[in-house]
Amino acid sequence: MPTAAPAATDRAVPPAPGSPPAALRHPLATLRWLWLAYMTPGRPGRPTGQQELRWIYTAWLGAFLLKMLGSSWDVSWHFKWLRDDLAPPHLLNSLGTAVVVALVVFHSYSGYAVDRRALRLMQWGIAAFLVAIPIDIVNHRINGLDITSWSPSHALLYIGTAIMLAGAIRGWWLYAGPGRARDLVSLGLWLFFVENVVFPNQHQEYGVLSLEAYDAGRTTAEPQLLDFAAAQGQTPTMFMLPVPSWVHPTWMLCAGLLALVVARKLVGLRWTATSIAAVYLGYRGVMWLGLVAMDFPPSVLPLVLVVGALAIDLAVTFRLPGWVAAPLVTAVFYAAGAVQGSLGFLPPWDRSWGALLLAGAAFTVLWTAVDLAARSRWLAAWRRPLEPGGAAEQVTPVPAAAGGASLS
Repeated sequence: MPTAAPAATDRAVPPAPGSPPAALRHPLATLRWLWLAYMTPGRPGRPTGQQELRWIYTAWLGAFLLKMLGSSWDVSWHFKWLRDDLAPPHLLNSLGTAVVVALVVFHSYSGYAVDRRALRLMQWGIAAFLVAIPIDIVNHRINGLDITSWSPSHALLYIGTAIMLAGAIRGWWLYAGPGRARDLVSLGLWLFFVENVVFPNQHQEYGVLSLEAYDAGRTTAEPQLLDFAAAQGQTPTMFMLPVPSWVHPTWMLCAGLLALVVARKLVGLRWTATSIAAVYLGYRGVMWLGLVAMDFPPSVLPLVLVVGALAIDLAVTFRLPGWVAAPLVTAVFYAAGAVQGSLGFLPPWDRSWGALLLAGAAFTVLWTAVDLAARSRWLAAWRRPLEPGGAAEQVTPVPAAAGGASLS
C-alpha cells in the first residue's frame, strides 16, 4: 500500500529555547514550542535529528528516574506502614508513569525517534503496566498486605516495565549517532532495566534487617502493620521473608547478572556491567542514607552484584564462551555471597551444593543462549531499523505523513 503524501502544515512555530536552562525557566513556552513543532502526525522512522533524539531520550531517563525513586521508597514504606493507594511513593511512581505514557503517546502520534518494533515494545509495555495497576489494587483489597514483591500482580508490573524499556533501548540504539552521549544514555537505560529486574530481591534485603530489629525488640514497623499481619494469621517471618532462601541468589544470578551479560554485549564498552552495577549500588547507598534519615527501615546492599558484574566484564573481554564463563562467574558470585553473608549483610542464602549447581546450570544455559542469539540472523536483523529514521541532523521539524503511527 503506498505511503501517504506528506501533509503540509501552516502552523506558526515559535523559536526554540536557546538552552536547557532557558527551557526550564519558561516551561509553558517550552511546552508550547514542543507541541507546535513536534506534535504533528507521522509514521515510525520519521527522520529525527540528533539533538531532538537526545532531548526525547533524556525525557525517558527522567521518567524512569522518577519511577525508580518512587519504587525504592515504596519498598521501605511498606515495611513501616500499612498500604495506601495514595501514599507519597505511589504518587512519585505515578508521576514517572505519567511521563512514560506521554512519551509513548508522542512516539505513537509523531513517529519520531522510533521504528515500528521499538514503538510496539513501548506500547505493549505501557499497556501491560497499566493493566497491572487495577489488578494490583484488587489483589491488595482481597489479600491485604502490600508487603511482598513476588506477587503475580507485581510480576506484571515488572514485565511491563521491562518491555517498555526494551523499546526505549532499541529506539536509542538504532538512531543515536556514535559518541559519548550514545554511550551514556545507553548505560542509563540499561541501569533502569537492571534495577527493574533485581527489584523483587529488595523484599528480602529489607526483610532480613526488619526481622532482626523485630526479634531484638526494636521493630521498625508501626504497630498497626504488625497487628494487621497478625489478624491475617501471618507471623513477622512470613511477611518479611516470604520466599525460600534459594530465591535471592538464584534470581540475582539468573536474572540480574544475565541482564548485565546482555547489556555488556550490546553496549560494547569494556566495563559496561561493572559501571551499571556500581552506579546502581551507589544509588541504593544514597537512598539508604535518605530513608534512614527520614526514619524509614534500612536494607542490606547486595554488593555481590558488582563482584559478579566485574567477572562478567572480564569474561566477555577475554572472549570466554558462555558455557565456560557462566560456571566461573557463578563460583565467584557465590564466594562473594559467602563473604558478605558471613558479615550479616545479606538475606539468608541456600548455599547447599544442590542449589548452587542448579542455579549455575540454569545460568550456563541462559548465557549460552545469549551467545547463540548474538551470532544469529535474528540479531543481525534486529540491529537494523525497520525504517531509516535517523537521517535528519537538523532540529527543524520534518513535515508529517498523514495519519500518525497506529497502535495496531
